[in-house]
Amino acid sequence: MILCDHASNALPPEYGDLGLPAEQFERHIAYDIGARAVVLGLAACLGATALLSCYSRLLIDPNRGMDDPTLIMRLSDGAVVPGNSRIDEAERQRRIARFYRPYHAAIAAEIEAMLSAGVTPLIVSLHSFTPIWKFTPRPWHVGILWDRDAATAQAMMQGFAAQGGIVVGDNEPYHGALEGDTIDTHANRRGLPHGLIELRQDLIATKSGVDEWVERVARVLQAILNDPPRVRQVPDGHG
Repeated sequence: MILCDHASNALPPEYGDLGLPAEQFERHIAYDIGARAVVLGLAACLGATALLSCYSRLLIDPNRGMDDPTLIMRLSDGAVVPGNSRIDEAERQRRIARFYRPYHAAIAAEIEAMLSAGVTPLIVSLHSFTPIWKFTPRPWHVGILWDRDAATAQAMMQGFAAQGGIVVGDNEPYHGALEGDTIDTHANRRGLPHGLIELRQDLIATKSGVDEWVERVARVLQAILNDPPRVRQVPDGHG
C-alpha cells in the first residue's frame, strides 16, 4: 500500500484561495511537488493500492495528529495564510470531519480489508522535500524516515545505496518519529511493516525524473516484497 499525504494543492471552492496568491500553491507549502506522479507510477508498476489526499495541506495537514499545532498552518515557510489566521474551534472541527477523517478512514478500511484477506501490508508513505532549506543545500537524493521498523528502513536504505551514485539520508532531512502522523497512526500502532520515503523535489520535477525515480523506488520495494521475512509485523511500541 502506497500513501501520498500531500498529493494535491487543490482547495474546495468554498475556501477560495485562503487569501493566498496563486504562486504560493506551486510551492512546497501547498503540496509535495512530484509526489503524486511518482505514487501513481509506482502503483501501476507494482500493482499496488495507492491512497492519495485530494486537498492541499494548507487546508489541513493529514500527516499530523489532530492535536498537533501544525495541523492547520497559520504561517508556513514565511507565508501568512489569511484564511487560517483566525479560524475558530468549530471551523477546525469542520475541516477535521470533512477532510481529515475521511482520508484516514479510507486508509484504515484498506488495511482491514488486506488483513482480512490474510495479507500483511507493507505500508509505504511517499513525500518530497525541497533541495534547499533556509539557504542550505540538502545533499540527499532520497531520505528514509523511520522510528520503530528499523528492518524495513535498513532494507530501503541499502536498496537505494546499491543503485550507486545516490546520497541516502537516514532519518534525513527529517526524523521519522512524529506522534500522530499517518505512519504512526496506521503502521506503528498496528505493528505493520512500513517505511517513509522522501524524494528531493528537483529530481522529480519533470516526467523523465518521475520515470527514473518510479523505476528506482520500484526496484527497492519489489526486493523487499520478494523477501518474505521482511514483510512481517513489527513491534508496535504501545504494549
